[in-house]
Amino acid sequence: QVQLVESGGGLAQAGGSLRLSCAASGSIFSINAMGWYRQAPEKQRELVADITAGGRGNYAGSVKGRFTISRDNAKNTVYLQMNSLKPEDTAVYYCNFYPPRPSWGQGTQVTVSS
Repeated sequence: QVQLVESGGGLAQAGGSLRLSCAASGSIFSINAMGWYRQAPEKQRELVADITAGGRGNYAGSVKGRFTISRDNAKNTVYLQMNSLKPEDTAVYYCNFYPPRPSWGQGTQVTVSS
């Protein structure tokens, strides 16, 4: 079973930046699309961005132009560079396959202050 471990969250001011990382175990990582998802308090989990096995990223409208998803298949890692952060980006961020599989990691908390 593939394990996904997210890291890199923290506290940022509005307009600031954070870079999230997701390390995956297992050899199937490189052939699968991956996604970053987030869940804000009292809201449903939503897809933020996904990336194909070949490295093409797709973004939710709310983050397009501010976030960049990337991957390093040699390191079994997917990244989310978040710039121009807004308070509404505050959430727990998770990585998973795209489409997501039932098992979720712990996530990493991102808090953006105004």
